[in-house]
Amino acid sequence: MLIAVGSLTVMGVALGGILGAAARFLAVEENPLEEELKAMLPGSQCGQCGYVGCGQYAAALAKGEAPVTLCTPGGKTVIETLAKKLGVTADFSEHEEKGPEYAVIIEDLCIGCTRCIKECSVDAIMGANKLMHSVIAEACHGCAKCVKVCPTDAIVMRPIPETLGTWHWPKPEAPHQHVVH
Repeated sequence: MLIAVGSLTVMGVALGGILGAAARFLAVEENPLEEELKAMLPGSQCGQCGYVGCGQYAAALAKGEAPVTLCTPGGKTVIETLAKKLGVTADFSEHEEKGPEYAVIIEDLCIGCTRCIKECSVDAIMGANKLMHSVIAEACHGCAKCVKVCPTDAIVMRPIPETLGTWHWPKPEAPHQHVVH
């Protein structure tokens, strides 16, 4: 019995040492710029930028393969921050600034096809096949991917109503300096 326990202990220590050494020697170096850019993004993993998630978008930004204006949920603030970090200028001609939104399903138009449920990355839509669906507003992060796949146009995006829980104090603006000659 002691021989079995001892041999398993020796094998465990030896294999653990081999795995530890392999982790050190075979480690993949990551781009520190990529990690910084990823931290600047909202992290909603919505895919509105055309990439699978914020990590892939950050990698494309670090390599210079993507414009900084693709992050819709981040808005103008994130775009300006990314542009400043990368030392590029942001073209806001195509950018439409809008407030936070959530999806709403119009019950009379919903046919229960479940396409929206399959598309939702945060499981904010509940329902079943051939039954009406509903959106959990608190879980919806407003990516609008469900709107694009709905065959009956039963899903619309609505702005989040301003309540005591959602209201934010606006940032102060710099006072205008008057130059007197």
